[in-house]
Amino acid sequence: MNGFASQIPSMALLGSGFTNEVGLRVLLSPLSSNIVLRTACCSIGIGLPVYSTFKAIENRDQNEQQKWLIYWAAFGSFSLVEVFTDKLISWFPLYYHAKFAFLVWLQLPTIDGAKQVYNNHLRPFLIRHQARVDRLVDGLYEEMVKVVRSHQGEILFVRSMIVKILGSANEVAPPSQQQGEISNSRPEPELSTATIHDSESESDHED
Repeated sequence: MNGFASQIPSMALLGSGFTNEVGLRVLLSPLSSNIVLRTACCSIGIGLPVYSTFKAIENRDQNEQQKWLIYWAAFGSFSLVEVFTDKLISWFPLYYHAKFAFLVWLQLPTIDGAKQVYNNHLRPFLIRHQARVDRLVDGLYEEMVKVVRSHQGEILFVRSMIVKILGSANEVAPPSQQQGEISNSRPEPELSTATIHDSESESDHED
């Protein structure tokens, strides 16, 4: 028993080393790296922060709320830049590896990269161009309001159609239930004329 217990730490170390090796091989594999890393970037960059923001709001933690507000500001600015540069730099080797590392760096509590991006780059830029950005944002909101008002009839029509479709979909019974109702309501088969004649001839023979 003691010999087996003494082997447990080495087995755990071997298992962790094996897991790390497999993970590195998957991440560095040229065939699957893009798929794996895009999924990892989406999970780390959006999924985890969404849940952490939810927890901060529900717990009413002011420090956590400020932390994740800063993160979303940094992540949003990075995503905005990525929209215009993705087609140019996404074909570079290890691009998604660098993106994944950057998203992890933004969230690490010991480094707090999002706060560094916000304080050193985003905040000075927005303060310097705040008046121009305010005019741009106000103009965009006004255009959005005009578009909604000019197409209000179409929007209401589409909304009513969606409500009707959803309502009719809820009223439709499942196919298995419909088949059961059809089989239950199916009338019993009538006796054919040949069957009737056969039964009559049998009764004549008996007489």
